[in-house]
Amino acid sequence: MAEPFVVYGASGSGSVPIEAALSLLELPHRVVDFAPWDGQEAADKLARINPLRQVPALALPMGELMTESAAILIWLADAHPDGRLAPGLTDPARPAFLRWMTFVSAAIYALYWIADDPSRVVEREEDRAAAKARVFERIAHCWQRMGTELRPGKYLLGEELSVLDLYVATASRWSPGRRRFYEVAPSLAEPIRRVDTDPRLATLWAERFPFTEGWER
Repeated sequence: MAEPFVVYGASGSGSVPIEAALSLLELPHRVVDFAPWDGQEAADKLARINPLRQVPALALPMGELMTESAAILIWLADAHPDGRLAPGLTDPARPAFLRWMTFVSAAIYALYWIADDPSRVVEREEDRAAAKARVFERIAHCWQRMGTELRPGKYLLGEELSVLDLYVATASRWSPGRRRFYEVAPSLAEPIRRVDTDPRLATLWAERFPFTEGWER
């Protein structure tokens, strides 16, 4: 019998939408928590799985390891089409799906490597706060661009929930926060609130990214 999927991640991190997709697809999986921000020892342990010392990573039942959250989400949806978590290859919504999955990954998610530790690119300590603020403004601008160009229905791509909704529902909670997200991309607010309140995800949100008081910031 094949081993279940193994998610290497952390609460509130990019592993959460992957855990959500696995849950919606009813695929057996277990989560191994690694928080690289917990110190050098944790990061070194994670390096044995992903040399970049980043989460998420997903071990597949056949033994292969995947990294990169967007790639993992697209693969999960495509490998399990009965779950209807992505438009099919010939679906008219497929180009938009691939565009915005890649956009969130490349234009938004990638900036947190700087935001989490501005010293990675800014030498002078006195300049780091300003650099971080500019990164957050760039993230807000990217959400605004997505909100301007995407025409959601019940969900971001129409009437069916997709892994794009899971991805955005998680990433939009990171700084500069949901209030800013709602402000710059109001057309995306209702579909994402629908993901927040999906009863199928209630347990996962409570355990992996709780809606604690003031969570919207």
